[in-house]
Amino acid sequence: MSTGTIRNLLRGDKRADRVVPPSGFTAQLTLFVSGAMAFLAVFALALSLASGRLADRWASELARAATLRINAPTDQLAGQTQAALTVLRQTPGVASARALTTEEQVALLTPWFGPDLPIDALPVPQLIEIIEGEPGYDAAGLRLRLSAEAPGAVLDDHTRWREPLVDAASSLRRLALISILLIGGATAAMITLAANAALSANAQVIEVLRLIGARDQFIAGAFVRRFTFRALIGAAIGVMLGMAGVLLLPDASEAGGFLTGLGFQGTGWVLPLLIPPLGAAVAFAATWSAARRTLKELA
Repeated sequence: MSTGTIRNLLRGDKRADRVVPPSGFTAQLTLFVSGAMAFLAVFALALSLASGRLADRWASELARAATLRINAPTDQLAGQTQAALTVLRQTPGVASARALTTEEQVALLTPWFGPDLPIDALPVPQLIEIIEGEPGYDAAGLRLRLSAEAPGAVLDDHTRWREPLVDAASSLRRLALISILLIGGATAAMITLAANAALSANAQVIEVLRLIGARDQFIAGAFVRRFTFRALIGAAIGVMLGMAGVLLLPDASEAGGFLTGLGFQGTGWVLPLLIPPLGAAVAFAATWSAARRTLKELA
């Protein structure tokens, strides 16, 4: 279909709008379906963007951090800790390294063992927090040096924790995008069914219009315009309600983890505004296809 044809169909023809009867409940159904689907699309889009931010944050934060665990007898623990710190501070690519205090290690174990953990009576290893700098350090070479200077040191670069978390967030983003595509497909299917019903209900009117010389494009234009503009209005209402709902979601916080901060950020608030025009485009294509097919069947 050419651009000129699309422009003519959307420009409107008062004669066609007067001659072709209103579409009745099917047009109202289009209004409701487009609004409901746009509402759901807003939340699917918000989930997709939030999942992308979460995956990027987990990838960057966990990639720059590592943990060194010192497993040694009590009389050797302090010496091996100091030797490991010396090696780390001399290693290119290590921005900082520090041994966690007893209070910090107790805080890490409290969720698992409770607040009354007698850490002094347990063989708890010493933990050292490592922050990677630019361009990064050679993990294999660092492990070799540590094995010589501090035999009880075990380097954990969080790879086994980082990759599943990033993969989970990326999968959630893909599912949200697939949901948006399914929403668009369901909208097109519902509008197609509504347009077919409206055209079939007006079969006798269409036959009379043809007898007096009306062309199929003249007849189809009235139905296309009605369904397109109703879809645009319904989607706009759905987007406004959806954005209002997103505004009511809790803000991002460390306590809430990934369950908070599911809204839009910055220019992301512009993306939902694209949903109404896209919904109208889907309605236009679906109605035009249904009109051509039905008019051929009625010929």
